[in-house]
Amino acid sequence: MRIVFAGLGVMGAPMAGHLLKAGFEVVGFNRSIDKAMAWGEAHRAAFATDFEEAVENAEVLVLCVGRDDDVRDLVTRAAGRMAVGSLIIDHTTTSARLARELSVLCISKGLHFADAPVSGGQAGAVNGALSVMVGCEESQLARVRAVTLPYTKSLTRIGEAGAGQTAKMCNQIAIAGAVQGIAEALHFAKCADIDPELVFQAISQGAAGSWQMSNRWATMAEGRYDFGFAVDWMRKDLGIALDEARSNGAHLSVAALVDQFYSEVQAMGGQRWDTSSLHARLEARRKS
Repeated sequence: MRIVFAGLGVMGAPMAGHLLKAGFEVVGFNRSIDKAMAWGEAHRAAFATDFEEAVENAEVLVLCVGRDDDVRDLVTRAAGRMAVGSLIIDHTTTSARLARELSVLCISKGLHFADAPVSGGQAGAVNGALSVMVGCEESQLARVRAVTLPYTKSLTRIGEAGAGQTAKMCNQIAIAGAVQGIAEALHFAKCADIDPELVFQAISQGAAGSWQMSNRWATMAEGRYDFGFAVDWMRKDLGIALDEARSNGAHLSVAALVDQFYSEVQAMGGQRWDTSSLHARLEARRKS
């Protein structure tokens, strides 16, 4: 199977690397040629400088880029070049509206489209342990699973086009609330002058325990916020969810509030800090 993988950033580069290790023929592409060259050198693999030329002979195009406009641009360019029956898998977190739009476009060209956003962050990409939520035709699920297997630990088809992106919104809404709760608990422990490590030992094995607590409590306590998914990207994702909520009638009061808190972190210079930096905002207030 010949795959073009577009988007060789902190997530895409290791994901494309896993495909190579699994024996797929992979051609890497990135708008920044330097990143494509670096990936190609690191993996002794082919990379493309001409996107249209690369996708002409590809059976599958995998995307892991930045924003809706990036995805729309690449899918539109690929749709006129890829052979009938080819598959496009988009791992970017985008709006569900875009996924539905691009699915219609692909169908009109005889192609298949799957919106397949991932969860697990940079560590999940590096370790091949991402969770994928998919919106696609049921007939294409086995094909999507076969391509993504080298870098995933789970894959769930949620429904038709757009359903994967909607599930990813649920994921980000849940994370935002969880991280804020942990940040506040840690902040409270510090204000009460009790040992945060002992508090973690006491509560992490009970009902309060979570992946976020197990993996971020200690680093938050130390003021370290360089563990992958950036505040800028989280605000993009929450913005997508809040926009969708205005359409479907959902009430996301906590997500909206946490989005506001992330804007304060950005104002502190934390645009590239990871999402656990909500704690930095609270500590700045405690020390002021």
